Amino acid sequence: MGKLSTHVLDITVGKPGAGVKVALYAVGPAGKTLLKTDVTNADGRCAPLLEGDGMQVGQYELVFDAGDYFAAQGVELPSPRFIDRVTLAFGIASVEQNYHVPLVVSPWAYSTYRGS
Repeated sequence: MGKLSTHVLDITVGKPGAGVKVALYAVGPAGKTLLKTDVTNADGRCAPLLEGDGMQVGQYELVFDAGDYFAAQGVELPSPRFIDRVTLAFGIASVEQNYHVPLVVSPWAYSTYRGS
């Protein structure tokens, strides 16, 4: 069985984003269901978000509280924040594979990619 994992990289300082709140949602015809919340550790990572029987084919969203993270770092942010809550929508097509969905973020931009 595969697993779903994530991490946050703060490109303003070139370091892991420690202390970022992350929420995982399953997305289906009836809407979104919150599956798990976590906070990134000192390495910017969370424990696996899905694994074993919890790993299911489907659509998901990861929501990162990036604006709160940057505010806690003392970064001067406009009001309202340009980047606040970052939502990454993605699909899991095979429960046998690993899906690593990281966030590379600054107060002004973000990106992601599929790792393994």
